Amino acid sequence: MNLSTLKQDIPAGLVVFLVALPLCLGIAQASGLPPFVGLLTGVIGGLLVTSLSPSRFAVSGPAAGLVTIVVGAIETLGSFSAFLFALILAGVLQFLLGVMRAGRFITLVPGSVIKGMLAAIGILLIMQQIPVALGAASDASLSSLFSGDFAFSASAIVVSGIGLLILWAWTTPLVKNIKGLNWVPGPLIAVLFGGLAVVFGDRIWAEMSANLPRIVLPTFDSPGALIAELERPDWQAWQNPAVYVVAVTLALVASLETLLSAEALKKLRPQNPPPSPNKEMRAQGVGNLVAGLLGGLPVTAVIVRSSVNVSVGAQSKVSILLHGVLLLICGLWFSDLLNVIPLASLAAVLLYTGYKLATPRLFVEQFRMGAQQYVPFLATIGGILVFGMLAGIGIGLATQILCSIYKSHRNALQLTRYDDHYVLRFQQNLTFMHNPQLQGLLAEIPENSVVIVDHDNAEYLDPDVKAVLEDFGDNARQRGIRLSQWPVAVK
Repeated sequence: MNLSTLKQDIPAGLVVFLVALPLCLGIAQASGLPPFVGLLTGVIGGLLVTSLSPSRFAVSGPAAGLVTIVVGAIETLGSFSAFLFALILAGVLQFLLGVMRAGRFITLVPGSVIKGMLAAIGILLIMQQIPVALGAASDASLSSLFSGDFAFSASAIVVSGIGLLILWAWTTPLVKNIKGLNWVPGPLIAVLFGGLAVVFGDRIWAEMSANLPRIVLPTFDSPGALIAELERPDWQAWQNPAVYVVAVTLALVASLETLLSAEALKKLRPQNPPPSPNKEMRAQGVGNLVAGLLGGLPVTAVIVRSSVNVSVGAQSKVSILLHGVLLLICGLWFSDLLNVIPLASLAAVLLYTGYKLATPRLFVEQFRMGAQQYVPFLATIGGILVFGMLAGIGIGLATQILCSIYKSHRNALQLTRYDDHYVLRFQQNLTFMHNPQLQGLLAEIPENSVVIVDHDNAEYLDPDVKAVLEDFGDNARQRGIRLSQWPVAVK
């Protein structure tokens, strides 16, 4: 610990804590789990993972991007305890991926698939939180809005609506230009407003607190009470094949989000030498292993909290460790204070988070970049929405590969005319798949022409391609066509 940096690290840790607190509570609530689970995960990420991580600025904890995976996994496996066993396996797998130095393969994942995954997560998050913002319990689905049994809550709509307005206002120049407000995160203000509405709202509107669900944190009067609150993994879940699918999904998506956050953080605050992605994966693997053992949520490095940490001047890991300690203190001794927070306020925070992941500007940017970008982007989103996270990412990757092959195939051959001279350029190695295009271009060459072949960029020609060139060359003399630099022998 460097005492000279405490002046910057202590205020930074406090701000990161204020940002992380509503997100930890909201992510747990959105996952259909007690808010205490979110705080526990934040403590594991803030203390354990930070101690092992090579990065001085990356903040780890529960991630909004994994909410939909957690919800789907618990539903598939049938219990949270079975999910915890899958999380333990995911942690072990992450650690092994780090040992095998798999972190470098993040560069192989195309940007269109990554952006599509994040956009799909945002859409799913919005779909999940809309009913909560309208007054439902956290486990209500979007389809419940159209059933005759759904009861809208005017107070929840007011709280979530004003919460969204506060979050939007915090991004405007009017608020950003006020120096004092820059230290206060928007999510905290939105949650604080919701708490004040619960405590004092009845004085303004008699039914303000009616039909306004709130979070429920347990009160711990002894270490035994704390231990009793921790969920245990179901060790018998190894017999369920679905556990391994969930474990692989968690490991891959959590690793992807962590490594993407690390790449983004490099641009905000470079470190020399740069943190090893493999060490980061090992640290995250240990964090998820412990989270599974203690009853927590998946842990990842989160760019939102990490960027806040950097922007407020953090100099070392002390700021992140301090935020973890504050989360621990809050969960142990201030549960009564946190229990006044309405679910509608947390829904507003998560709705805004989902909007930032799936902002319309992202879709416009992808469409402007052409079909090679937006087709895999949309395929990833559609695949995740319909088939799930892992299958959707696979569909996106397959679509991107096909688009790249198609684009490469179309640009492999080029025919240019100069009067009666035709230049046929081979831009790359040619296989049998290029035969239709090659035959089409050769068919455009008229009689009594000169054909020059530029094949310097093609080190390999498939035998089927050579056969097409040989057939054209054999008939060229009869058609009065002269060949120059022809890549195959002519009879």
